[in-house]
Amino acid sequence: MIKIWALYLFILLPVLTFSQKQPKEFVSKKDSLLPGTATSVSFTLENKTLINKTYDIRIETSNPYIRPILNRNELTIPAEENTVYIVPLRIATETPKGVYNVRLYGTEKSDGEQFIKTLEIEVVGNRKLSLTAINSPEFVKAGETITSSFLLKNSGNVAEKLILESKNAVVDHEASLLLPPGETKIINITKNTNPDLGKNEYQNLNLSVYSIDNPKENQTAYSSTKIISVKPTEDDIYHRLPVSASLAFIGMKNRGIYHDGFQGELYGKGTLDKENKGILEFHAVSSNPVEFNSFTQYEEYFINYRRDNLFAHLGDKTYSSSYLTEFARYGRGAELQYNFKKISIGGFYNHPRFFRDIKDEFNVYSKFKINKESEITAGYLYKIPRTGDVKLSLNDVRLDSNAHLPYVTGKFKLDKHLDVSGELAYSKTDNTDGTAYMVQVLASYEKFNGNIMYMRASPQFSGYFTNTSTFNGNLQYKVSRRLGVFGNYVQDARNFQRDTLFLAAPYRKFFQYGINYKYMKTGTIMLYNGYQRYQDRLEPRQFDYYERFFRVSIDQQIGIFQVNLQGQFGKTENYLSEFSGNSSFYTFNLGFEKFKTSFNVFGSYAVTSRYQLQNQDQFYYGARIISRFSSKTDLSIFYQNNYIPEEYFTDRNLFEVLVHQRIFPGHELDASGRYALQRGELGNKDFIFSVRYTWRLNVPVQKTAEYTTLSGNIGNLGVKKTEGIRLMMGNYLSMTDKNGNYIFKNVTPGDYIIEIDRSTTGINDIADISIPASVLLNNKENIFNFGLTTAANIQGHIELTEKQESNQFSFANFQPKKEKKKRESIIIEASNGEQTYRKIGFIGENFDFTYLRPGDWTVKIYRNGLDRRFKISMDTFRFALKASETKKLTINVMKQQTEVKYQQESIKVGYNEIKKQK
Repeated sequence: MIKIWALYLFILLPVLTFSQKQPKEFVSKKDSLLPGTATSVSFTLENKTLINKTYDIRIETSNPYIRPILNRNELTIPAEENTVYIVPLRIATETPKGVYNVRLYGTEKSDGEQFIKTLEIEVVGNRKLSLTAINSPEFVKAGETITSSFLLKNSGNVAEKLILESKNAVVDHEASLLLPPGETKIINITKNTNPDLGKNEYQNLNLSVYSIDNPKENQTAYSSTKIISVKPTEDDIYHRLPVSASLAFIGMKNRGIYHDGFQGELYGKGTLDKENKGILEFHAVSSNPVEFNSFTQYEEYFINYRRDNLFAHLGDKTYSSSYLTEFARYGRGAELQYNFKKISIGGFYNHPRFFRDIKDEFNVYSKFKINKESEITAGYLYKIPRTGDVKLSLNDVRLDSNAHLPYVTGKFKLDKHLDVSGELAYSKTDNTDGTAYMVQVLASYEKFNGNIMYMRASPQFSGYFTNTSTFNGNLQYKVSRRLGVFGNYVQDARNFQRDTLFLAAPYRKFFQYGINYKYMKTGTIMLYNGYQRYQDRLEPRQFDYYERFFRVSIDQQIGIFQVNLQGQFGKTENYLSEFSGNSSFYTFNLGFEKFKTSFNVFGSYAVTSRYQLQNQDQFYYGARIISRFSSKTDLSIFYQNNYIPEEYFTDRNLFEVLVHQRIFPGHELDASGRYALQRGELGNKDFIFSVRYTWRLNVPVQKTAEYTTLSGNIGNLGVKKTEGIRLMMGNYLSMTDKNGNYIFKNVTPGDYIIEIDRSTTGINDIADISIPASVLLNNKENIFNFGLTTAANIQGHIELTEKQESNQFSFANFQPKKEKKKRESIIIEASNGEQTYRKIGFIGENFDFTYLRPGDWTVKIYRNGLDRRFKISMDTFRFALKASETKKLTINVMKQQTEVKYQQESIKVGYNEIKKQK
C-alpha cells in the first residue's frame, strides 16, 4: 500500500500547482523524452509586482500526440517571488521523433494581463518492430499452394523503411514497405508444392524483415506445414542393386571396308545390404565388332568389392604402382588392399593387354598415414618381360630380363598454404640398373598460387619413364581485384612406356607469361607472350618447329551471348622444311543458350609456316548444338571441317549426331552417327554408327520387411451414416462397410498419412481426432479407430464500451485532424490443445471460427498493439463445444478515461539553503 501511494505522489500529484521561491539560477531546459510514457516539464514564472497575482493557466502543445494531463488550471504567484509551474504530459507511443513546443498561456484574473511561455522538448526515437506468425495451414496436399500469414507491427515512433524477404517462399507484397509508427500490416507468403512429391514432408516457410537504416536487426518468423503426397513412392520391402543392361548394334566403314555386329554391356554398382556397408561394382562388355576407336568400348570384364577397410578387385583395370615405376598400365589381373588405423597394405598382379614388352607384373606396398593430409608409401614392383620376337616400343627401349623396382613416395602438408610431394625409385635387371626421382610443390596463398614439378629418370631406369626429364610449372599472382599476372612452363617427357591403345601426343616444350585484366564484370582481356616447340613422335614426321608468339584473347558477355576473340602473331622456325616464316591465327567463338538449346559457333583462319609450305592458308570452322527438348529427349549435333595436324594422335569428329530418348522409366534408346578421322589419319575419313538399347533395373538382393495391414472402425457419434466412407492412405484406398469397418491389405511398412474423402461424408461431419492423421505401420497387423461427429462453430462480435463520469479532469477522445482514423485490432486465438487457429478482429466487427471439432476449446484475446487507452475486460474464454453447436461470444473492449483528482491542499516543493561554514 505504501508503494502504491508513493507512486501516486510521484506521478499524479505533479498535476497540482507547486510553488516555492526558487534560486534565480533555476531554469527550464530542453529534455529528451521517451514516447509511450507520462512525464513532466517545468516553467519558471516571476511576479515582479508588489501585489499577489492569480492567473488562469492554459497549456497547448505543437503535436496532438503530446497531451497535457490538465489543459487548464489556476495559479497564484506571491508578490516579488519566482514560482516553478510543473506541467504533467502524456506522450503517446506513436509520437514521431522530433523537437516540439509546449506553450503556457497565463491570463491575470483581475486586470486581464497575459503572458506566453514556450518550452522546447525533444522526443527521442524508439525502434520496435515485431513479426508474428498468425495463420498457416496445418497441412496441404502436394501440388497445392501453402499460404502463411504474418503480422508486422511497428510499435516504435519512427517510420520504418522495411525490406521483406523469404528464402524459400514468395512474398505477396512489394519487396520494400514504408510502415508508419503504430501501424500494422498483414504479410502473406506463398509457396507452390511439388505435385510429384514421393514422401510426406514438413515445409518450414520463413519471412524476414529488416530496416534499410538498421539492417543488423533482422526480424524472422517461421511457419510449418505438412505436405501430403498424392503420388507417394511405394516403399520397397527389398534392398535392391542398380543394374543397367544394354545391347548395341555398331557399324563402321573403315578405310573402305564395312563391318558391323552386336556388343552387349552389363554394369552394376551399389550396396548388398540395407546398412549400406558393402559396395559391389561389376562391368562386362563383350568384344567390339568393329576396329576399336575412342567412340566405341573395348572388351572389359571386372568385379570389385569395397567394405569398411577392405578393397578387392578382379579383372580388367588400369593398374598403377607409382608415377615413376608404373603410372598407368591397363591389363587383366587382381588387386587387394586393407586399411588399418594408420597403416595400409596392398598389392596387385597385372597382365598388360596393350603393351607387348611386359608379360606380367606384381606389386606390393605399405602406406603409413602421418596425419589426415600427410603420408609415406613404400613399395616394390616386379616386372617379367615377354620373350620372343617383340617389336621395340615407342622409345626403342625394352626389358632384357626381369626387373626389380623398389620405390618410396610421400606427400606432406607443411602448413595450410604449402604442400610437398615426391618419389624416389630404383630399378635393377640382370644387366642394368637405374634411378629416378620426382619432386612437386604446390603453394596456395591469398594472392599467389603455383605448382612446380620436376622429374628425371636415368638412361637405364626400367620404370614407366626412361632416360628423360620433365619440368612443369604454373604460377599466378593476383595484383588486384581486376589485374593478375601468370606464367606457365611445360616440358614433356620424351621416353615413356605408354600403352599402344592410343597414339602418344606430340612432344611439346612450351613457355608463356602474361597478364589478365577484368575491365568490366562481363569482360576480360588477356595478353600472352612466349615460345613453343612441337615435334611429331612418329616417322615420317609431319611437323617439327620452334615458334615465338604474342597472343591477345578477349572474353566478353553480351546479353545472352558469350564471345571469345583471339589473335596470335608468331615467328616460326621450321626444322622439317628448313625455312622460317610468320604464323598468324585469328579465332572467333560465339556461344549462347535459348529455347532449352545451347549453340556454339567457332571459326579460325591461319597463315602459318609450321608444316610443308611457307605462308600456308588454313581455315577451320564448325558448330555444336545441344538441345534438351524435354526431360526424356536430348539431341546433339556437331560439325567441324578439319583439325590441325598436331591433333593426329586421337580420333577426331568431323560430323556427329547423337539422340537420346527415354521410352518409359527404366528403358532408354540412344542412336549416333559420325564421320571421323581415326588416330594417325590426316585425310581419309570413316563412318561409324551405333544404336543402343538400355534397360535400367533394380535387382533385389535382400528382403528388408514384410507386408502389413491396417484395419479399424469409424464410430458413429451422431452422424447420418458411417457406411461408404472412402479412406485414402498414400496409394492405398479403402471403403467402410455398413458398420463403419475398413481395412488396408498388403501395405508396405512405413510412415503414412490417412485421410477421409470428404465427398463421401456429410458436409458438416468431422472426425473426433485430427484428420489427416499420421500412422506408422511396422507390425504385421495395425488397428486405427476413430469416430465421426458433427462440426461446431464459434461466432462473435467485438464491442466497444466507453465509460465517462462527471466532475473529473480526463483525456478528450482525441483524434488528430485531417488524419485517417486508425482501426484498432486484436488477435483472436481458438485452440483445443491440438489445433490452433488465429484471426485478426477489428473493433465493432464480427468474427467466426467454423468447422471445429467438438470438445474443450479456449479462446484467447491478444492486444496486438492495441492503444493503451483501450482495455479488454475479459481476455480468456473456456467452454465445451457440443456437436452442431454454434457458440456466440462478445468481446468487450473498454475505452479507459484517465482521471485526475485534486487534493485539498497543495504540496510545496523547495530547496534548503546550505550555509557555508566559515
